[in-house]
Amino acid sequence: MPGKPYILNPVEMKPREEIEKLQLERLRAAVKKAYENVAFYHERFKKAGLRPEDIRSLDDVRKIPFTRKEDLRRNYPYGLFAVPLREVVEVHASSGTTGKPTVVGYTARDLDNWAELMARTMAAAGVARDDIVYIALGYHWFTGGLGFHYGAQRLGALAVPAGTGFTQRHVMMIRDLGATVLAAVPNYALRLAEVALELGVDPARDTRVRVGLFGAEMWTEELRKRINKLWDMDSYDVYGMSELYGPGTAVECHLHDGLHVWEDHYLVEVVDPKTGEPLGPEEEGVLVVTPLTHDAMPLLRYWTNDITFVYDAASCDCGRTMRRIARIKGRADDMLIINGVNVFPSAIEEALLSEPRVNHHYQVVVEREGNLDRLYIYVEAKERLGEEEKKRLEEELRYRLHEALMINPRVRVLQPGELPRPEGGKAKRVVDRRRG
Repeated sequence: MPGKPYILNPVEMKPREEIEKLQLERLRAAVKKAYENVAFYHERFKKAGLRPEDIRSLDDVRKIPFTRKEDLRRNYPYGLFAVPLREVVEVHASSGTTGKPTVVGYTARDLDNWAELMARTMAAAGVARDDIVYIALGYHWFTGGLGFHYGAQRLGALAVPAGTGFTQRHVMMIRDLGATVLAAVPNYALRLAEVALELGVDPARDTRVRVGLFGAEMWTEELRKRINKLWDMDSYDVYGMSELYGPGTAVECHLHDGLHVWEDHYLVEVVDPKTGEPLGPEEEGVLVVTPLTHDAMPLLRYWTNDITFVYDAASCDCGRTMRRIARIKGRADDMLIINGVNVFPSAIEEALLSEPRVNHHYQVVVEREGNLDRLYIYVEAKERLGEEEKKRLEEELRYRLHEALMINPRVRVLQPGELPRPEGGKAKRVVDRRRG
């Protein structure tokens, strides 16, 4: 059984002034390294009329231009590395669906940092030496699998490098190995439970899994409730992306009230998505992250495109003093504009999954019909329904979604099993056919 959530490193409880002093020391070192060793940043600073010594306070980070994903693609594959290639011992890459992938390098020091951050992350969820961590994430370009693997090993837990696919086999191995912790994409945790029940295995009764570590895609509180009930588990939101090492930038503590950022390794800001101007606590905008300890590939003010806000409180009842961000609402580029109305997919999921008669499989499709956008929402019923029951449920969901979104979607209720299932990767929730 997973242990009581605990604090792995005393730095998690340091006074704010000590944390911020350490952040400034590391920020100035990161800026100097990027300026002196990465041509891209050297030119950026020259154009902005900046020098590393101009960064005298944490607020001075705002003088530095943002780094965006396109900058990584333009410098593909090694253009942003600050060390000779012989010092790089591992690379990962993010999706290249809109062009070249973004390649990220790691030195031995980076891997050591990452393992420490992931160990902290897992400890915050109560994972300890006696746990068996079943890692149903990709072990390839994607950082998820190896990130949790390194963290589990650093803790001294038993790491099971399960990977993705072969869902029936996973169900058997989770049960037979006595796994106590499941690391996965949240929608795959639901898929595993669905297949288990089809095989006559009740995840809540027949497995020892009691902690879930999930990330890599947006998931709502309604989805969390369903996962927790199916597995009889306590699930934790883990934040990160390959450009920031991978998972392990921030995590919920056992109070589940925002995600603690590991501020000794990351400086976070929230900015207005249109102007880039800094926002105050509790103001929602785009998360911008400056890694403070990246060795192979320093990044300055990385524009994540993730929508969140920073909590106003300087500490948490768990004892940590590291600041919290809200769970990610979505990505700025995932927001749908339907006939002038802004719609986040997370709002659709919250409205759908608050209805107990539907299961967690749904898809959002946007079409252009004449001069108007049309929003179609397909969702599976939890149990087979007659045509009249389906029509009544469709009308109820349409009304609920209209109240939540302020637009009129077309809703179609499908029978269980009609939508495609993800087998380990992120679920394809939104199809925008206006984009061609």
